[in-house]
Amino acid sequence: MNKTDYATLARKAEILKAIAHPIRLAILRGLINNGPTSVNNLETCVEVPTATVSQHLTKIRYAGIVTKKRKGTFIYYDISNEDHVVEMIKAFLGD
Repeated sequence: MNKTDYATLARKAEILKAIAHPIRLAILRGLINNGPTSVNNLETCVEVPTATVSQHLTKIRYAGIVTKKRKGTFIYYDISNEDHVVEMIKAFLGD
């Protein structure tokens, strides 16, 4: 295995570690199905408190899986598909 292969596999492992939680998978599925959305909308989709959604969004945002954009007083989250995360999650979830 060369350095490029190792770096690619290491990045995929980082993504898998970041999404390895049922709430995070539910958040990502919601973002895939509904597009960019706010924490309040995600709270409704995954049926957990806003603080919990925010904590999980922070973890997947630091992993580079989710991006955020401010529009007025709201922050909207979306999936950064640079590493083909959407395809990976869809394949894994069977959606």
